[in-house]
Amino acid sequence: MTRILAIETSCDETAAAVVDDGVVVRSSIVVSQEAIHRRWGGVVPELASREHAVHLAPAVRRALEDAGTGWPAIDAVAVTRGPGLAGALVVGLNFARAAAAARGVPVVAVNHLEAHLHAGWLARPGEAASGAVPDFPVVGLVVSGGHTELVVMRDRAAIKVVGRTRDDAAGEAFDKVARILGLGYPGGPAIQAAAALAPGSKVEGREVLTRPWMRGSFDFSFSGLKTAMLRHVEGDLQGHRTPVGNPSRLAEVARAIGAEGRTEVDERTARLARAFQEAVVDVLVTKTCDAAIAHGARQVVLAGGVAANLRLREAMLAASPVPVLVPPLEYCTDNAAMVGAVAYWQLLRGEIGGPGIDIRPNLALGER
Repeated sequence: MTRILAIETSCDETAAAVVDDGVVVRSSIVVSQEAIHRRWGGVVPELASREHAVHLAPAVRRALEDAGTGWPAIDAVAVTRGPGLAGALVVGLNFARAAAAARGVPVVAVNHLEAHLHAGWLARPGEAASGAVPDFPVVGLVVSGGHTELVVMRDRAAIKVVGRTRDDAAGEAFDKVARILGLGYPGGPAIQAAAALAPGSKVEGREVLTRPWMRGSFDFSFSGLKTAMLRHVEGDLQGHRTPVGNPSRLAEVARAIGAEGRTEVDERTARLARAFQEAVVDVLVTKTCDAAIAHGARQVVLAGGVAANLRLREAMLAASPVPVLVPPLEYCTDNAAMVGAVAYWQLLRGEIGGPGIDIRPNLALGER
């Protein structure tokens, strides 16, 4: 058995976990900074780095305690080296290097996006992993705050990107549209909650949004949907219809376009949230299913923070031509267990970080 202590500090979650043999999660600790960054409408890098420095050591202690193990049983320390916020990554990597050196064990540097792809093959002690083992070739959709990419996995070490966003990632689009609608941060859960309140069973009339298909490729583009939502809100204000959103956000929009209106969250907000969510989900699911057929995939893997969106999960399961592996919600958002999963296979291949290992904030999927 190989037991790995894993650390994740790429953005605004401070996470530590203990994982056995790349599958069994003995413990998983995540300290969220969401409440701190909410007032700014997004992650503030300097604040994120400071919070990691405060919470990482306690998170590691808790992970070891919850796992019922101690440092002598740890065979390696895994850590995210990128992509992510530079300051945040430095905190995690420095801790990992120091801990590994003190204990005389190797450091394994992990690609955060590759880790997301492995999240679905994790299990708690005594449980079977939700997807057992990968059924290669696999088509993976990685949808997170800063990334939207389609990949083909021929095996655990062979990952090829076949489609990516050309502008805003899906998660970024959710955050920006949530701000436009005055729904707050983080945008994904806010949009999902508002969309669930919309009456009827489908999007109709002038709220139907044109899909950005990017014909002839598996690429994505979501900036146009964001602009379309802004035009809807501006039109409501200029036409003196009941606007959407909260008072502070609406006041900003009203000042920008020289209009005034009431400031209440109403049915229109819910309708627009649903229209946006349906457009994004439609594109993500269609592109993924097309890629699965084109590349002869035997399995589709959904990964990343946006994979927690219930409408996306539901639509992908219904439309995919092959079985879909959907991670539990706790492994969709950033966590260290997924880092430990990837690290195990890298360790078997001898991919160990040397003393000069450094962060790579712009690390691409498929790179280490």
